[in-house]
Amino acid sequence: MAKGSGVVVGIVLLLLVEMAVGQSASNVRATYHLYNPQQIGWDLNTASVYCATWDANKPLAWRQQYGWTAFCGPVGPRGQDSCGRCLRVTNTDTKTQATVRIVDQCANGGLDLDVNVFQQLDTNGQGNFRGHLIVNYEFVNC
Repeated sequence: MAKGSGVVVGIVLLLLVEMAVGQSASNVRATYHLYNPQQIGWDLNTASVYCATWDANKPLAWRQQYGWTAFCGPVGPRGQDSCGRCLRVTNTDTKTQATVRIVDQCANGGLDLDVNVFQQLDTNGQGNFRGHLIVNYEFVNC
């Protein structure tokens, strides 16, 4: 390997990580799911979530650090590659934000937030009234 090529490889890897972190989407539908992790000890196996295969044995502090969501948004990694990643979710109506951890998959084309996160973001009650929120999301470092 040439003397400077290690630096070039490092820079390319950093750029790829930054591109993955910076992925975002706007005006995405977010529904809610009754994960209620605090009632099940933040146990991914009990919740029967997709990401339990890879993340169930992570430390409790890691599992409870952020609210949970299922991810099937229009932009971002799918399947195992999304597990454990974090999103900053913004309610487009109220601009209220929350950071969530991806623990599951969904099929609604957006997010399926834990009901507690949904309520945290739904500060004007319109999401509950409609049965969904319209949100923007961005992948962020956890």
